[in-house]
Amino acid sequence: MGQMKDDSVLLGIDTCGARGTIALSRLVGGVAELVAERELAERNEAATILGELEKLLASAGVSTKEIGTIVVVNGPGSFTGVRVGVSTALGLSAGVGARLVALSRLELLAALGECDAAALDAHRHEVYLRVSGGESLANVAERESLANVAELKLAGLDGRRIAVCDDAAEEVLWSAVPEALVMRAAEPTAAFAVQYAVGRIARGEFTEPLQLDGNYLRRSDAEIFWKSR
Repeated sequence: MGQMKDDSVLLGIDTCGARGTIALSRLVGGVAELVAERELAERNEAATILGELEKLLASAGVSTKEIGTIVVVNGPGSFTGVRVGVSTALGLSAGVGARLVALSRLELLAALGECDAAALDAHRHEVYLRVSGGESLANVAERESLANVAELKLAGLDGRRIAVCDDAAEEVLWSAVPEALVMRAAEPTAAFAVQYAVGRIARGEFTEPLQLDGNYLRRSDAEIFWKSR
């Protein structure tokens, strides 16, 4: 007989940033206890993620068939990185029958900084922005968007605590909204994503495979340049 699935085995995948991570944790008493974590080669996730996953599982003596839930950070971030993470999570889920939980990188960053807003560098003097609550959002509970300096000035961010983890996003925010409280936080990782997802797993809030896609917030350069022609 093959190995049985273990609902306590959680795999995390985050390939959205400059350097991706994967992590293996076990759910013990409602807490995700980290078993092992590996960092992927910078900007080379597509070529290395499967080999690193194999090493990660082997180091813990775990088979892919034992994975109960895959927690994947589905953006925003590098287009290639987001696609690698999402496609890997979908492939593994289909192959071993693991459940999926998709998380926003901005949501994780806000949680790490203990803030109700977060921003990530989107290049071109723009940021990926997440804002939760607030009357200026027209009763929308949460919003994520791509924002330039002019849009940030109109976003009602004065006095709001905004978590960042990179210099570029911090500089754009300071130039656009000097009154904002920009809080430096640790960069999200796969291990933290798994830890953060425990509540959703406990509530049975899983992502259907057909609904899982990259949270890009902008079109790719290829789309932009093709349409401009």
